Amino acid sequence: MSTNDQKFNSHLHPVPSWELADHAEPTGREEVWRFSPVKRFRDLITTGGAVTLPVRVTAPTEVVVRQVNPAEAVELAFDPPVDRVAAWAALEPEAVTVVEVPRKAELIEPITIEMTGDGSLARGHLLVSVGEQAVAKIILRHTGSGRIATKVELAAAQASRVDLVSVQDWDAGSVHGGQVSVKVGKDAQVRTIQATVGQGDVRLVERAEYDGPGGELNQLGMYFVRAGQHVEHRLFVDHVDPHTVSHVDYRGALQGKGAHSVWIGDVLIRKTALDIETYETNRNLVLTEGCQADSVPNLEIETGEIRGAGHSSSTGRFDDEQLFYLRSRGVPEEQARRLIVEGFFLDIIGRIQVPEIEARLVEALNHQLESIEGVARESLLSEES
Repeated sequence: MSTNDQKFNSHLHPVPSWELADHAEPTGREEVWRFSPVKRFRDLITTGGAVTLPVRVTAPTEVVVRQVNPAEAVELAFDPPVDRVAAWAALEPEAVTVVEVPRKAELIEPITIEMTGDGSLARGHLLVSVGEQAVAKIILRHTGSGRIATKVELAAAQASRVDLVSVQDWDAGSVHGGQVSVKVGKDAQVRTIQATVGQGDVRLVERAEYDGPGGELNQLGMYFVRAGQHVEHRLFVDHVDPHTVSHVDYRGALQGKGAHSVWIGDVLIRKTALDIETYETNRNLVLTEGCQADSVPNLEIETGEIRGAGHSSSTGRFDDEQLFYLRSRGVPEEQARRLIVEGFFLDIIGRIQVPEIEARLVEALNHQLESIEGVARESLLSEES
C-alpha cells in the first residue's frame, strides 16, 4: 500500500505532487525548511534550463538498464516529489535512467551507479527496481562539482534482499539537493547506508514506505561536516502495514567554524500498522568550537498495538566515561580520543562490505581528524576495517 494512497495530517510533511506548481518556493520560515540555508539552494529551487546529470551504470549482465522520458518515469515511479528541488529533478531531465533487477536474480557483484557533476546546474532522475526474491547491492556515487538536484527511487519487491549504499562525495563549492525514496515489499529486507563525506552543501529528503506486511528496513548514515559546510538529512518512515520493522542509526562529526548539520527523523505509525517495531537514533560528535548540530527525532503514533517504538538523540564532545575507561588502561589521551572517534564510525563503515567504498570512507574519516587538536594523527583502527 503506497503512502500516497492515504492522506495524513502532519506539519512535518508537504503533500507529494508531480506538479511543479503545487510546490511553493520556500522562504525558510516553513517547518521543513527552517534549518536550511535556502539561499544556498536557491538555484535548485527556482532556476530552469539545467542540463541532464550524466548517469553511468555498471551492472551484471542480467540487470536491465534503459532510458525513458519523464512522462514514462512518472508512470513507473511510486513516490511523487515533496518539494521544488525534487520536482525539478524529476521533470526537467531529457532522459530518466531505469535499472531493473529480474525476479530471483542473486547478484554476486554490486550494481555501481555514478552521477557525476561537471560544474553545471544539472538534474537527474533515477529509478531502481529489484524483483521478487532477488538479492542485490547497489552503490550510488555522487562525485564532481556543480549545483545538482536528484530524485532517486528504489522499489524492493516481495521477499527481496537489497542494500543501497549512497555516497555524497562532492567537490568544494558544490550544492546538492534531492529526494531518496524506498519502498519495502512484503517480507523484503532493505538496508540503506547514506554517507555524506565530500565538501559540498547537501540537503537530502529520505522517505520510506512499505508495500505489505513483514518488511524490514535498516537505515544507517554517517556524515562529516567541515567549516562553513551545511549537511542535512531529513528522514521519514511510514509504517502503514502490520508486522513491519524499521531501525535508523545516523552518526555525524563536525569541525570548524560554521559547520552545520541537520538531522530530522520522523516515524509515522498508522492505525493499520499493528505489531510493528521501530527505533531511530542520531548521534553527533562536535570536534571543535563553532559548530552547530540540529537533531530532531519524532514519532507520530496512531495505534497502541505495537511491539515497540522509540528514539534518541545526542550531541556533544568526547564521551567522558569512554575516555576514563581507556585512560585507566594506559592509553594516552590523544590516542584514546582517536579510538573513540574511529570506533564510532568504523562500526558503520565495516558493514558496507565493498572494499573500495570502505577505503574512501576511512580516508574521509582520517581527513576529518587530521587537524583536530588533542586527537592522535595516526590511524589506530583504520587498517582493520
